[in-house]
Amino acid sequence: MSDIRFDIGSLHAAYASGMSVTAVVETVFQRIAEADDPGIFIHLASKADLLAEAEALGGFDPVAKPLWGVPFAVKDNIDVAGMPTTAACAEYAYLPAKDATVVARLRAAGALVVGKTNLDQFATGLVGVRTPYPIPRNAIDPKLVPGGSSCGSAVATARGIVSFALGTDTAGSGRIPAGLNNIVGLKPTVGALSAAGVVPACRTLDCVSVFALTVDDAYSVFRAAAAKDDADPYSRAIAAPPLGPRPPVLSVGVPAKTDREFFGDAAMQAGFETALRTLEELGCRLIEIPFGDFYATANLLYEGAWVAERYAAIADFMDVNEAAMHPVTRTIIGGARKLSAADAFKGLYALQAYKARLAPVIASVDLFCVPTAPTHYSLETVLADPIVTNSRLGTYTNFVNLLDMCGIAVPTGKRDDGLPMSVTLLAAAGKDALTASLASGLHAASGLGLGATGWAMPANVAKIPEFDDDMIELVVVGAHLSGMPLNGQLCALGARMSRAARTVASYQLYALAGQSVPKPGLVRVADGDGKSIDVEVWRLSADAFGRFVAAIPPPLGIGTIELDGGTSAKGFLVETAGLSQAIDISAYGGWRSFIAKAGRERQRPEAVST
Repeated sequence: MSDIRFDIGSLHAAYASGMSVTAVVETVFQRIAEADDPGIFIHLASKADLLAEAEALGGFDPVAKPLWGVPFAVKDNIDVAGMPTTAACAEYAYLPAKDATVVARLRAAGALVVGKTNLDQFATGLVGVRTPYPIPRNAIDPKLVPGGSSCGSAVATARGIVSFALGTDTAGSGRIPAGLNNIVGLKPTVGALSAAGVVPACRTLDCVSVFALTVDDAYSVFRAAAAKDDADPYSRAIAAPPLGPRPPVLSVGVPAKTDREFFGDAAMQAGFETALRTLEELGCRLIEIPFGDFYATANLLYEGAWVAERYAAIADFMDVNEAAMHPVTRTIIGGARKLSAADAFKGLYALQAYKARLAPVIASVDLFCVPTAPTHYSLETVLADPIVTNSRLGTYTNFVNLLDMCGIAVPTGKRDDGLPMSVTLLAAAGKDALTASLASGLHAASGLGLGATGWAMPANVAKIPEFDDDMIELVVVGAHLSGMPLNGQLCALGARMSRAARTVASYQLYALAGQSVPKPGLVRVADGDGKSIDVEVWRLSADAFGRFVAAIPPPLGIGTIELDGGTSAKGFLVETAGLSQAIDISAYGGWRSFIAKAGRERQRPEAVST
């Protein structure tokens, strides 16, 4: 195999050093031949067409085209102009005249479509074996299922044939194959990526997903493709800011120990517990959450309304061509014929009840961490029991789109038996950047190679993103810090963490008296007479900033705070009149340190309240 690395950073560095895009195209076809797996692709671009498309890009320009010269694959239920769309059913095939919106956006960013990949027929399944074509081989262990329904896209990415691939995810199809092939699977907020030009499974839940070798690559693709699209009535505008540093402290909900399901797989259970310890080492506070209602929500997906929705998507075809369908797919979707409209409404009512109960639970933490899959299954086991095994694989995935959550599957290590371990980070709709920022740190901590390529993890270079928006920076010093009691006020206004920072050594920090929620007060003093204080810088829209400032109670106010490194931003200061009975805690260097070292309730001075 050629030694050209296909993670986007490495690939662009090679282009910048003079490597030709022709070399990359040649490498793609070389790796397809070396994989010797006829199950990965259903249709391939010709080398001549791909070279012509690459030539049309012009000179290397990653600024104008952030995915310049990056090869990618497309699940074969997503349209690519000039390539047949089959949804893994040859009798269903049609030749689209134009790209799906998401493909068009990625091509406009400079990416090159290599071909269309295999899938569980009509995107119905999590196993990757429900296809009339050869079953793709799991890139890590060919005895295991590759995961579905986006099996070909995951395997192509894991083998380094492409830099990234598009899948779809209704019930976990963008996460399960990632977890089983040691790669990243980004399942965005439903509607963030247009589904125009995608063969629907459940139109109300479908979303296009991204497989990549690294979190940064997956998120870069997401940013290039995310946009409101009038051609998709379920599309919506979801913010896709640059991927910045994660908040230093995050509350992470995890299934309560008594609710965790691994179906007897002790290695997966141990791997999950190891991943949770890594999260704690990264500064996360783990909060056990009862998961019964999440599981009950997941069970709805293959009942009533959503089975009927799958049938509605292909009813005209199925009623005429049922014999052409995969037998398992035919059985599942055909079950909708026994359902009534009343059954569908019963499902919708049940979902609404679960959403109402779970909304405060989801809002109570920053995000969640669950196993990507509860166990690994062999091909032999799945083929012997295709329904139960598939259902079990969806234990931690089926509820996500029903509850309007975003997620990202990320490798966290190897299990005791050497098989891949993966967890999925989940959060409320619109928090795609937050889940990715934590996933990046979790992936880096794993020390794993990328997919099945043998390539080492790229260096994790911390950098402050260059924002090109009109957001306003806000310096927070106390109760609004990440993980502190009032941080939720910022998050509710759409604020995003920019960076951790320190003030110049010209401030004093006080624990204020008489506050209903414990708060500090920051005071500017003469240069050299104060301390450098730990702070966080968050970013808000102008409207959100105005609403936030208007709600600040005295004796706090907003002023300009000088930061170490020569920058400044608006932030919290306290009026001198508010220092009555306050305690100077400057020596602690910051509010978080004060709380950690001297914050036990019985040791706090009575005047200090949080």
